[in-house]
Amino acid sequence: MFKRGKEKPAVVIGGVNVAAITPRRANEVEVDLGAMLDLIDFLSAQPVQGITLFGTTGEFVHFTLEERSRYVALLSKRSRVPVMANVSHSTLDGAVMMAEESASAGVAAVLLMPPHYYHYPPEAVEAFCLDFATQVSPWVPVYLYNIPLFADPIPITVVERLMATGMFAGIKDSSGEWDMMQALLALRASRPFTILAGNDRLFLRARRAGADGAVTGVGCAVPELMVALDCAIRGGNTAAAERLDARVQEFIDAILEFPTPVAIKAAVGARGIKAGPPATPLGAELSAKLDRFEAWFREWLPVVQRESTAAATA
Repeated sequence: MFKRGKEKPAVVIGGVNVAAITPRRANEVEVDLGAMLDLIDFLSAQPVQGITLFGTTGEFVHFTLEERSRYVALLSKRSRVPVMANVSHSTLDGAVMMAEESASAGVAAVLLMPPHYYHYPPEAVEAFCLDFATQVSPWVPVYLYNIPLFADPIPITVVERLMATGMFAGIKDSSGEWDMMQALLALRASRPFTILAGNDRLFLRARRAGADGAVTGVGCAVPELMVALDCAIRGGNTAAAERLDARVQEFIDAILEFPTPVAIKAAVGARGIKAGPPATPLGAELSAKLDRFEAWFREWLPVVQRESTAAATA
């Protein structure tokens, strides 16, 4: 249960927040804790602004609420940067239960997407988010998580009404729709809240337009690239930002044919951090493509690391 009387963590969410993968043990539906700790150490050693656990990149749907809560508690203590926890669940009670555990563990914020799998109209999505925030927002900052690919969208009209309640700290928009990002930025002009880009395709454009940061899957595989890109954007180094963004687009193009987050896990593994096997068999053809992707990534990474270092120190 919540630790009553505990104030919200005074943490500003922004910049580069890495969407962490969740390493699995082979032949088990279980988190590989040792590998996960190594990953947290690796990411914390980078100049990122935060780590997000059990999001879409972290394959939260494969794990029970109890597992997610237990590992959020362990990993948030291990991390040297603020941690956000995705507490999304197909039920309100499940989401609230995990939010209670995450708040007690001291996370910086929680993410909430609409209930997934079954489809609900906007009115029901709004009611779900309001009920959740009523119970949770006094104890931990709540961020909406708009990801229409996997759950019902949160229309901008619903976002406006939810933000008007004062119970939501911001939104992670993973729609990949520039019109939605523009609408959020326009809404923020009259009511302050944090906007995080959740689609790396739009990172450069959104950050230039005024988004506060991102939750980035690319950043789990290549944190140096996303940190250098953010630094170039904030420093007004247009040429470097565009060069680095081109590298981001290259990486995204290379992983598009794989289910999320198969290729990101393969890239993490190629860096010497255990990522575990895919959650489901890929078949011979896709497995061969993944082998080719890993070979490409091993050649691509050193070049990008050098470019990122040069941009960050310019």
